[in-house]
Amino acid sequence: MQFSLLGPVQALSDDATPIDIGGARLRMLLARLVLEAGRPVSAESLIDDLWGEQAPAGAASALQGLVSRLRRALGGAGAVELVAGGYRVLGESDVRRFEELAARGRRDLAAGRPQEAAGALAQALGLWRGPALADIQEAPFAGPVATRLADLRAAALEDSFDAEVRLGRHTEVLPDLNAAAIEHPLSERLAELRMRALAAAGRQSDALTAYAEIRDRLGDELGVDPSPALQEVHLALLRGELERPVAQAQAAPSRLPARLTSFVGRERELGQLAGLLSSSRLVTVVGPGGAGKTRLSLEAASRHPAHERGRVWFVGLAGVGAPGQLGDTVLSALSTLDEGGATGGTHADRIAQLLDVGEAVLVLDNCEHLVEAAAELAEQLLSRRPDLRILATSREPLAIIGEALCHLGPLELPSTPAEAAQSAAVRLFVERAAGVRPDFTLDAATVEPVVEICWRLDGLPLALELAAAKLRAMNVGQIARRLDDRFRLLTSGSRTALPRQRTLLAVVEWSWDLLDDLEQLLARRLSAFPGGATLESLEAVCADEELPADDVLYVAGSLVEKSLVMHDGERYRMLETVRAFCATKRTEDLTARFHDHFLALAEEYEPLLRTGEQLRAISFFETEYDNLIHALRTTPSARFVGAMFWYWGLRGLSSQFESFLEYGHVLPSQVREAFGVVGARAGLDSAGAREFHPARPLMRMAELALSDEHADLEQALRSKDPWVRASAYWEQDFVLAEQGVLRSGLEALRGFEEAGDRWGLVMSLLPVARNHSLKAEYGPALALLERAVMLSTELGTEDYLYLCRARLARERRRSGDLEGALRDIQSAYRQATERGHRRLEVNILVGLANVQRLSGELDLANQTLDRLESLPTELTGDLIVSTRLENRLAEGEAEEARRLLPLAVAPQIEGGYSNGLAWAAELQAGVLALEGRPEEAAESLGMSAAIRGAFDYGEPELTGLLGRLAGFEEAFRRGTEMPRQTAIDRLTVSAGSIV
Repeated sequence: MQFSLLGPVQALSDDATPIDIGGARLRMLLARLVLEAGRPVSAESLIDDLWGEQAPAGAASALQGLVSRLRRALGGAGAVELVAGGYRVLGESDVRRFEELAARGRRDLAAGRPQEAAGALAQALGLWRGPALADIQEAPFAGPVATRLADLRAAALEDSFDAEVRLGRHTEVLPDLNAAAIEHPLSERLAELRMRALAAAGRQSDALTAYAEIRDRLGDELGVDPSPALQEVHLALLRGELERPVAQAQAAPSRLPARLTSFVGRERELGQLAGLLSSSRLVTVVGPGGAGKTRLSLEAASRHPAHERGRVWFVGLAGVGAPGQLGDTVLSALSTLDEGGATGGTHADRIAQLLDVGEAVLVLDNCEHLVEAAAELAEQLLSRRPDLRILATSREPLAIIGEALCHLGPLELPSTPAEAAQSAAVRLFVERAAGVRPDFTLDAATVEPVVEICWRLDGLPLALELAAAKLRAMNVGQIARRLDDRFRLLTSGSRTALPRQRTLLAVVEWSWDLLDDLEQLLARRLSAFPGGATLESLEAVCADEELPADDVLYVAGSLVEKSLVMHDGERYRMLETVRAFCATKRTEDLTARFHDHFLALAEEYEPLLRTGEQLRAISFFETEYDNLIHALRTTPSARFVGAMFWYWGLRGLSSQFESFLEYGHVLPSQVREAFGVVGARAGLDSAGAREFHPARPLMRMAELALSDEHADLEQALRSKDPWVRASAYWEQDFVLAEQGVLRSGLEALRGFEEAGDRWGLVMSLLPVARNHSLKAEYGPALALLERAVMLSTELGTEDYLYLCRARLARERRRSGDLEGALRDIQSAYRQATERGHRRLEVNILVGLANVQRLSGELDLANQTLDRLESLPTELTGDLIVSTRLENRLAEGEAEEARRLLPLAVAPQIEGGYSNGLAWAAELQAGVLALEGRPEEAAESLGMSAAIRGAFDYGEPELTGLLGRLAGFEEAFRRGTEMPRQTAIDRLTVSAGSIV
């Protein structure tokens, strides 16, 4: 039972269900007992603490009545015990947990471990739900206790601030530090932490002001000077000697599969792999099935430096049925890198493009059945990406030049029973055995049979795990004796090419022999699921007259008990070797049932991708992805393509339909057409696109903006589906914006709000923020963009998150908050470089150059653009020349600005997008003004408003230019009133561009 006193008094049952404790006096009794942490409290003390001087006549009887009521509320006499010394309550208390965590955090802080301290203190402070004992403050004992706990909370909060500042999170913690300082104006420690945080953020003057405030307050209210320690901090600040903590980079997301069990042994092999990966670019772990190649490679990859930067990708090839599918599988694993630029060419071409991220590791697991295709792909990638390393696992080498081999044999075996406890094979068996039977230990009675099992199974990890699983059905001696019969094949010395494979199959087959008919039937059918299965999926696909649906749960439970199947609470999974073995036994054709079931699930969850249930739907598609793709590959259908389309769109998995199109000649015509629609290869108007899928027009906005085919838009705007209405409004606003007509965007925003679609909200918040920004309404624009960042974070799609963060940094710059813009840009740049997002790097560096220019640091701005020159031109595009032009304008270099103008404007005119064309007019205005042609410059500025639909009053460089063109208002008005197409034509001619 759990008790919570850090807020209103609360009791929770073992399953965390709140227990109703009616009456303030009853909650007082509970709290008083809980505070003693299991120690007894005498009746006399309880009476004094509950009633004080107002104790009623017959207080002892009243106390007994309260105890009885509390026992009933808590569910039995055992909850409140009467023992020698008085009454006590047993259970966990949030007060005790808070004190333990706070003390641990303080110890970690003192020991120089701020990361650990921050974690412990965050947990401690997270336990508070309000003031301690909030609903029984009138109890005689409550006041001192609440005060003590409040003081501990304040101290823990100070420790937490200290840890955060040491970790370099001064910017994030400053608002809370300021609030705490207001609440505790005489706290010298808070003042010191504020000073350190402000100084670290580059706000030295504010830090000095904070010192002056605490010094004056201490003198006025207490008549004392600041402590020597605080004075030392002040002096260090004045001298510029105050240490500035370095912000620690956020951990990049791991792209490796989560490990379900501990890793045992293999220290030598891990050291060998670390050395090979540092000296060789292709390392292959070679060994028999069941030796633990996959697990070793995951462990080695997780320890490689590239893993900390999110540049390790794992590609499981066990489920790939043909060499031709290898490229698709690798592209799918690299989908988080695909921002739409890796198109065209062969699979190797696209993979090589995506892996242009700097130092990286690609893990290709289970290559043996694709060894030639894997070798060819590895050679091509290594020849194109000098910073790439490939770690492969296979039962045979890839056999290409430069390959280094790590031979993986059995786990270390004991020479004698006395050495058993130090043997890796024995340790693995004992650990897995204890997971099956918690009371299992290695002792005098079990050591000999355990050693025998390890030797007979050659120390192969999978075989040992399967043997340990049998402890549910037999003891360790029985297992050892059965293995003696089973391994006559091994001792007879098989001369086959892969003898250890037969040993592993013998172990699996032996496990198979222990199953009854229904267990074997379900195991065979479960092997059809490459991604594991929920109970509902098992019942839908595997049940029939022979195995009724009502029996599936029990049979699956039996398979879990016999460790042929793993269950994590939601899904049933098989070890891959076990699944492959069971698949060889399967005689039933489950293709149609499998396809129909997962098609139905996909069609059930697909509409939720556009609702408030979006995150749950995304989770479904991610969890079931292997099964869904398997169903689609085995039985392609247009309906299935439609059901997967919007998930692919949200996640940027364009390589999926591109890959399917390569096999178009073997696909049914309807399916081929469906993939053509998805891949934008079919010439559909917006009505045809929407008929295929309601989201399809949104994936073709660039085409639709230049098209007159919007016949279905009015019908979509009247749809009963709020998402369809919202997307139609968004589509309409986008098209009109490209025609120079800016709408409020609020209809789309309200529609997506109603639908609950985070993606739609992000996409509709951006134009609404733009409209505020154009009018220099920075506050609303920043608030909208901050919300877009928050929603993008929830959505978990990195490209939208970076887009929103870039827009937010840009808006901070425009508002004059250059420090805030720089902070956002540096954070985004750090994460983009650490995670290998080269295309995002470009946009972020351009934003940095803009901030540097407005800060007057033109040399730094030019240096930043020089860094961009080193990146491939397909990434930088026209951004460098346009930003260089803006730098030349700021430097007053008219001749160089004029030279760059056609180079900057031509791509914008060729693209034909409204914002780009308006920007081109603005750049031209800057050049004309610098050349001493103010009237033409004013007209060109006005043309930007005619093209975009509004003048950009939110850009300080433009408003500054407009101010310098005072006296030429008529020319500016003439430009704003110019027909849009005329303005575009004038811009084309005057800039000397050829479209």
